[in-house]
Amino acid sequence: MNILLLGSGGREHAFAWKIVNSKKCNQLYVAPGNAGTGQIAENIPLSVTDFEGLADFVLHKKIDFVVVGPEEPLVRGIVDFFAAREDLKNIPIIGPGQIGAQLEGSKDFSKKFMERCGIPTAASQTFTKETLEEGLKFIDLQELPIVLKADGLAAGKGVLICNSYDEAKASLKEMLLESKFGSASEKVVIEQFLSGVELSVFVATDGIHYIILPEAKDYKRIGEGDTGLNTGGMGAISPVPFADKEFLEKVESRIVIPTIKGLEKQNIPYTGFLFIGLMNVNGDPYVIEYNVRMGDPETQAVLPRIKSDFVDLLYALGTKKLHQYQFETENSCTATVVMVAGGYPESYRKGDTIEGLKGIESADKSLTFHAGTQLSNSNKVLTNGGRVMAVTGIGNDPYEALKNAYNTVEKISWVNVSFRKDIGQDLLALKKD
Repeated sequence: MNILLLGSGGREHAFAWKIVNSKKCNQLYVAPGNAGTGQIAENIPLSVTDFEGLADFVLHKKIDFVVVGPEEPLVRGIVDFFAAREDLKNIPIIGPGQIGAQLEGSKDFSKKFMERCGIPTAASQTFTKETLEEGLKFIDLQELPIVLKADGLAAGKGVLICNSYDEAKASLKEMLLESKFGSASEKVVIEQFLSGVELSVFVATDGIHYIILPEAKDYKRIGEGDTGLNTGGMGAISPVPFADKEFLEKVESRIVIPTIKGLEKQNIPYTGFLFIGLMNVNGDPYVIEYNVRMGDPETQAVLPRIKSDFVDLLYALGTKKLHQYQFETENSCTATVVMVAGGYPESYRKGDTIEGLKGIESADKSLTFHAGTQLSNSNKVLTNGGRVMAVTGIGNDPYEALKNAYNTVEKISWVNVSFRKDIGQDLLALKKD
């Protein structure tokens, strides 16, 4: 099959790696891709939001199906765009329509959806510039800490955890009056703080049937010990030790099934991946957020644990035949460490040469996924983003997976490279207890 994959991050390189390793893949194109995807597929210089350009390419290259990696084209309605055209409507596109994409595109929408479906989540209320005064009064009624979330897409950085009432009020004003997160914070959700351990559960669904993929835990903060600013993600571990059979059965019965049934009942067509961000509160799962695509860097930890053919999975999603797909996982552990440009998630340099990439991988021990990279005219790999590389170690247990990841990380370098050295240590401590 000829396949088009949209995106340019580490998630997309992991998708590309998994797709090209399937015998069902004839040709993979990635738009726009990065230096890593360019080594295993053909990069196409098209933006993920250039719907007309992508449509022309799909028709010209006789693409069999399209996989959407990031959330922005989904929230902007690429699936609806394809469905509305006679010449494109029969080409499967893996991702939800614009209404379903609001589960990520609007925190307010997703909260109301959860309430209608009886899905356990933190209590919350939404405010706008016009209701700022009510929001300030609402803050006074909350227990500390207080969570503020920008309603729209904010590149994983639109969540603030405030430890004082003054901080929460000042932040609410910044978000609503000073557009701290641009148009994403035209609405702000003020939410109850849930205390527990986070993890992510991933669901593949064709709108009726579903498969629960391997779970993962990611690390959002830039600093060790989960300190400092929020980022798009600094690492991930899969499986998650505390997510035992009993806990995952609760996730399925209380969250996954009500979500899938809720989408169907409310006439919200949904095809593709659903990322459910969870908090384990004393053994009970609560939803923190939905994302309408796979996570990054969790994808880099999850996909190596999928044993069955990945192209078959994608095609089963797109053709609504997921019930016919035989899903198998590897009996292994993975640990992903994200390497970032110095200064990230604030200002950082681009264009630094990345050293040490040649011959570093052993397929059974580690995988290196490019994120913010590009090729120079002389074919050198350069940094081209905040999150630059994601290295996934594979092992029989978390200790071995982490050791293999960090052994590879130590071989890669560029000016002002940075990474967390404590990925997974909290889970190892839990395991010892």
